[in-house]
Amino acid sequence: MATISSLGIGSGLDLSGLLDDLRTAENEKLTPIVTQQKSYKTKLSAFGTLESSLTALRDAVGKLSDPKTFTAVTSSMTGDGVTANISGDAVSGRYQVNVSQLAQAQSLASGGLTTDKTEALGKSGTLGLSVGGNESVDISIGSDDSLEDIRDAINKADTGATASIVFNGSQYQLTLTSAETGTQSSIQVTDNDDLFGFSETVPAQDAKLEVNGISITSQSNTVEGALEGVTFNLTSTTESAQTLSVSKDTESMTKAVNDFVAAYNSFQDTADTLTSYDSDSDTAGVLLGNSTMRSIESRLRGVLSYSGGEGEFSMLSDLGIERQLDGTLKVDDDKLADVMSNNSEAVSQFFAGIEGEGGFAASVDDTMGTILDDDGLLKIATDGIDTSLERLSDRYTRMQTSIDATVARYRSQFAGLDSLVSQMNSTSDYLTQQFNALNAQLNQ
Repeated sequence: MATISSLGIGSGLDLSGLLDDLRTAENEKLTPIVTQQKSYKTKLSAFGTLESSLTALRDAVGKLSDPKTFTAVTSSMTGDGVTANISGDAVSGRYQVNVSQLAQAQSLASGGLTTDKTEALGKSGTLGLSVGGNESVDISIGSDDSLEDIRDAINKADTGATASIVFNGSQYQLTLTSAETGTQSSIQVTDNDDLFGFSETVPAQDAKLEVNGISITSQSNTVEGALEGVTFNLTSTTESAQTLSVSKDTESMTKAVNDFVAAYNSFQDTADTLTSYDSDSDTAGVLLGNSTMRSIESRLRGVLSYSGGEGEFSMLSDLGIERQLDGTLKVDDDKLADVMSNNSEAVSQFFAGIEGEGGFAASVDDTMGTILDDDGLLKIATDGIDTSLERLSDRYTRMQTSIDATVARYRSQFAGLDSLVSQMNSTSDYLTQQFNALNAQLNQ
């Protein structure tokens, strides 16, 4: 049988076109699977959008669960010479700060040396170094050691003093400087072999300041503990007292509450979009009627109705936060500002509980855990979708294999038909020729 390289060549029939039509018809069997895959992927994307909004809400709630959010303070400092870092422990008030002396580290210098810093000193002995009354460290010096060798040996010994070499214009000097400021970090040198003859060039000195007329001495220019919750950083002495003002940071407290409200309303907008229905276009949100979506909305509505705590406030409405008919929250700014200014401690107890235990924020976070944690509603729902997509992918592969086999069978059958018709056409042509020849002989 002759081989047909392209369908229809032998028979003249449009077998290739017919095979394409059959392949298209067979591929229609994939359409329901693709449609289901698209539907599941759309739901998966919708749950991803929902998870993002819920995570943002949980993060906002996390700020409310921290008591420090409601003990935040702000400060300002007049003048130069001193700055202040404030923690939540700082007490509101005005403080007069005057700096009369900065702390400084002690420095010692040797006598001038006639040798170059890289030449052997020509002396040997032991140099003892002690800083701040700590145990003395002995530095052994050989006669072939240079000034640079001795400097490196001191610095390697980690005594609490740093050695350097200074050129005074005619001679080299070895200097020692305490790593810390203050009189408690003074340097003691034992030079029994009279190697260097150190003398003090900069005395150890404590910082001295006054806070509201109270004298304070500090080993460092970073003064901690002099005023509760305040760290002073001294940069220069002051000619007159500088004023530190500390007050409640009601702005950041209010922002934390408003951020929570905004995050909840953003979730509500997302939920409304995902569960909407437009009767004019007869289009529905991806998660309309979804049981997981309904459960999430129900749980969050329930937790917003929280009523508890041992403080003055027990409900969101006590703080000026009201639930609207569309499900969103609205803040009465004046009422919230009033409770923040006059009773921030009670606000803290409502949101963060007592000593970080209980409170509205913890209740919300527990609910969010049932939704967002590894064993939560969203994970269960998305795992189910992933499983369905895996099954559909396997089903698609099996169906595609079946279609390919069917089309291959059609191609084989069409090739046989093409060859058979071609042979019949050839036989017809041969017979026609024979009949024509016979007629010609008979007519002679």
